[in-house]
This record gives sequence, C-alpha cells and structure tokens, in this order.
Amino acid sequence: MPTKAVIAVAGFGTRFFPVAKTLNKCMLPILTKPVVQYAVEDCVRAGITDIAIVTAPGQAGSQVRHYFTADPDTEAYFHDRGWDDKWRPAAHLQDLATFTFLEQPRDQRYGTAVPAMVARDFIAGEDFVLLAGDDLLLRADGGSDIADLVDRAWQAGVSAALAAATVDGTQAYRYGVLSTANRDADTHIFTGIVEKPRDWQKPTCFVNISRYYLPADITGYFDRLRPDPSTGEYQTTDVIEAYATDHETLVSPITGTYYDCGNINGWLAANNAAAGLADR
Repeated sequence: MPTKAVIAVAGFGTRFFPVAKTLNKCMLPILTKPVVQYAVEDCVRAGITDIAIVTAPGQAGSQVRHYFTADPDTEAYFHDRGWDDKWRPAAHLQDLATFTFLEQPRDQRYGTAVPAMVARDFIAGEDFVLLAGDDLLLRADGGSDIADLVDRAWQAGVSAALAAATVDGTQAYRYGVLSTANRDADTHIFTGIVEKPRDWQKPTCFVNISRYYLPADITGYFDRLRPDPSTGEYQTTDVIEAYATDHETLVSPITGTYYDCGNINGWLAANNAAAGLADR
C-alpha cells in the first residue's frame, strides 16, 4: 500500500463566487466537516500516512493549513469555558496524517497536472495517490475507495489505476468518459478518455473522478508533459494516456457514491446524502 497522497485544492472555485474569493471551495462544509476532510479520511483508512496538500497562495491556502494544524490557543479557550466536548471533533485533526503544505504558484502553468508537478520532491520516487480535494465519495460501510483502488490494481498486476464512477449514458456529456478494454468481466483496462461526448450511445459509462493510484516512475511523464495547445492546460489525463501507451492501466469502479462538490448542485446533493447517512 502506498503511504503518500497528493491532494489538490488550489483551484479558484469560480462557481462559488463571491464566497470563494475568501473561502477555499474544499473548505465548504458537508454537514460539520469540510469536503477535504473526507478525502483525507479516505486516505487514512487506506493506510496513507503522509499527505501533501497543494494549496493556492494567500488566504484560501492558509485556511486549509490552519484546519489541519494544532491550535493551542483556541483549544485553551474552549477548555477554559468547559467546552471540551465541543472541541473534541477538532482535537486530533493534525494527527490524522503527517501533513505537508505546498503552494501552487500563480504562474503560467495551470491545470490538473500542476499539483503533482509541485509535489515532485514530496513524491520522492515513491508510488502515490493523487486526488482532488473538492470531490466527495460517500459510502455507508466505512470502507475506503482508495484502498479498493490500490488493491484492485495489485490484483490485476498493473502499476497504475483510475477510480471511475458509473453514470447513466445520458449524462456522458458532463464528464470525461473513460474508454476501456475488458481483460475479463471484472478487469477494465484503460484505453483513453473522451471529454464530454455528445453522442454517447451506451446505457452507462465510466467517468473520470480525479482519483488515481500512480507509480513512482510516472513523474517522468509529468516532466515531459506539455500544455494542451487549444486550452493551455496541463492535464493529468494527458499524462495517464501517455503512461497507458507503455503500461497497462486499470479503471476501477468505485463502491461509494460520487459527488462533485466543485459545483453548487453537487455540493447540495452531497449534504443531503450525508445527512441521510447521519440519520441512520
């Protein structure tokens, strides 16, 4: 099991403006916990001990650092007023993992691949998990979809894997759809990605949810990545497509339910679903 994860939270969150001018979208609450904490806890359940969180510079990034850092002054304030029970959910956030906070510079590079580039020294030649801090997976059984992702990759004998949500084919136009070839009924090998297809004909499709198990040697592919000529973006999916031409790469369907909390409807749906689980 890999021990390192890179969580990307450096986006502007423009769909949540104006509040996202000050509040990092990964800090939006799902009930009483920010979205990013669910990602951290999924990593921890999978046995990951070292987590690099790649933040934006300035105020938005400082919120994430503060949340996962000890705060003895506030803890003492709560204790002095007899609020130890209220403080308890925050008492051990800094102990969930060993955290490294990296700032993604506001330079000419942008896109989903940049956080892994920024975290190159942190990765330091080890296999790792890369995920977005504003995506949420909820499951009622207490399991870890990241652990499942890595376990299935090992069982398939491959060195890299993408987590995939299964959605109705009529919704394919909203996502990056993963093309696969079946080695057998339960082993789906990645063959490419089609961004937001308008003519998807199948009843369901696998879609990319920005959760990846990646090998140490993929950093060389990140080093060679060039921006998309039409958008200027550095895309993780371009790296994985290049890697998959040289190495079998698994597509692993998730067990939990996926919510894109980077948009208002997804965030609201995630809160409603989390409330339903809490009421059980």
